[in-house]
Amino acid sequence: MTEILTQRTAADYAEQVGDVVQRLAGRIATVERPFSGAARDDLQRAVDRVPLDGSGIGTRAALAEIDELFVRHAVWFHDPAYLAHLNCPVAVPAVAAEAIVSAVNASLDTYDQSTSGTLIERRLVEWTAGRIGFAAGDGVFTSGGTQSNLQALLLAREAALTAAGSPRGRARVEAQADLVVLATGYSHFSVQKSALLLGLADDAVVLVGSDDLGRMDPAALEASLIALRAAGRRPMAVVATAGTTDRGCIDPLGDLAEVCERHDVWLHVDAAYGCGLLVSPTRRGLIDGIERARSVTVDYHKSFFQPVSSSALIVRDGADLAPIAWHADYLNPLANAEPNQVDKSLQTTRRFDALKLWATIRALGADGIGAAFDRVLDLAAEVHGALAEASDIELVGTTQLSTVLFRYAPAGCSEAEADRLVALTRRVLFESGRAHVAKTVIEGRPCLKFTLLNPETTLEQVLAVVDLIRATGDALLDAEHLDDVDLGAIGLGAIGLGAVGLEAAR
Repeated sequence: MTEILTQRTAADYAEQVGDVVQRLAGRIATVERPFSGAARDDLQRAVDRVPLDGSGIGTRAALAEIDELFVRHAVWFHDPAYLAHLNCPVAVPAVAAEAIVSAVNASLDTYDQSTSGTLIERRLVEWTAGRIGFAAGDGVFTSGGTQSNLQALLLAREAALTAAGSPRGRARVEAQADLVVLATGYSHFSVQKSALLLGLADDAVVLVGSDDLGRMDPAALEASLIALRAAGRRPMAVVATAGTTDRGCIDPLGDLAEVCERHDVWLHVDAAYGCGLLVSPTRRGLIDGIERARSVTVDYHKSFFQPVSSSALIVRDGADLAPIAWHADYLNPLANAEPNQVDKSLQTTRRFDALKLWATIRALGADGIGAAFDRVLDLAAEVHGALAEASDIELVGTTQLSTVLFRYAPAGCSEAEADRLVALTRRVLFESGRAHVAKTVIEGRPCLKFTLLNPETTLEQVLAVVDLIRATGDALLDAEHLDDVDLGAIGLGAIGLGAVGLEAAR
């Protein structure tokens, strides 16, 4: 192999990566929509045509091919018409640091593979713990909220079994069958997935009642804990959410902590979405009580504007991480005096993702990151206000973060038709490439969802997407039988996508 990064190829590396950066910068600067609108069948054929066996074509040609095959058809989260999922535009200093992460290729499992990289990650973990309010907290960077939640529940399981005096072996497995995790119907799906991976019983996740905004009800939690214990079950953890995926709402953390402390149950806070409040200059109070949790999930690659992946699990007491430590003579022997992170992680080899966050904090300041997150929350409030005044828009609840849920329901449109429009409208807009919105189901009815995470997006740009939704919905409603709509027959031109001035609002 002649193109491995070495001293001999350093000049080629600089030239070729420079070419990629320039080409990519050109793409970013000229993006006019969040997606090219290419048909999936066409993309599949293009991917399938590439021969993966045989001789290589050289780095320059391979990268040019990737530009056409992927970059040209990428989904651009920085485009103002991208309003769908919890994907953020990324901070420039983090992207620059990503180049260092990939080229140096440090592994953050042990100090002798990363040197000051380990120290930087530990400092950021300590900093995040301090922002949460954990005076002696610890933790580790992870691949994302799903892994962080899995590890938190693993630690909670070990703590519950240890407290019950369960030995290793079959008796411990049998004791595990009585363990229960409490969450709400709006908690992230990774709670159920983690229970499966941890080998808990099929009914191990018990859903607690919530209020009209989807926030866990402390009284319902207490009643559930009492009932479960009376039935011989052992509550191992309560999962509260600081920013539900669908509704952007925050469970009453302080009140839930009171209940958990009274019943001696591990409280885990999934703050993957709402962790930006840790640096918010104006809204930090929304997560008061988080300091009373035993563990917290944070996703920097959501509300800290970091490239994927950048997440962490933070615990209040570092001793809680001990049960997952496993020592190997070739890696982290018991007698090792060097600091390492592999004792705290579910992973062994692990990227230096912490460097991206370090670069962003040093470049923008924590207050700068928090102010950017505040801007998207302000935007969500403005969008809610504007849509509340629209007679043809049906808002679905409110948010404490940056989610907007709604249906297009013009005069004469039945509930069934409004429901049917949700999936059709979302599909038409995505396949046109003009706008990307999400859909979900709230209280049994489908609705469209905006998730606002771009601090540069304006109210006018969001309302331009709402106009696209109106134009699409009106064209679909004009069809004689909405359930039998042939999107191909309608055509994108017929639904007025070219007539709505999204570009004018940019």
